[in-house]
Amino acid sequence: MVQSMKHGFIYRLLVRWLVCSLGLWIAAGLFRSHITYDHRLQVVLVAGLLLAIINAVLRPIIVIFSLPAILFTLGLFMIVINGFTVFLVSKLYAPLHITSFWVAILAGMIIGLVNYLVTTILEDR
Repeated sequence: MVQSMKHGFIYRLLVRWLVCSLGLWIAAGLFRSHITYDHRLQVVLVAGLLLAIINAVLRPIIVIFSLPAILFTLGLFMIVINGFTVFLVSKLYAPLHITSFWVAILAGMIIGLVNYLVTTILEDR
């Protein structure tokens, strides 16, 4: 049982990593002048891994502390939290450069949409 939980966690982390990387790549393509990564796949993959780890570890803590704002805005504050995590990754990993927090919010929305679509496709199977 512990072994299957371990494999489940690793599988979910790999899927999140790939989804975050794909979302970042799409966002960088849409906002070419605002998100730069030197057109290197390695940068997108490392940034996607950092984003997946931050979303798994730090994001739940941020959500708990900002629960009043989330409830007051009927969940719309989650968009700001997603943008914050993307912006944080760009600050922690220099090869990924995002020009402003607003662009990070838009990128977070795109990553969230990609995550939703991939999750929907995988759950239908």
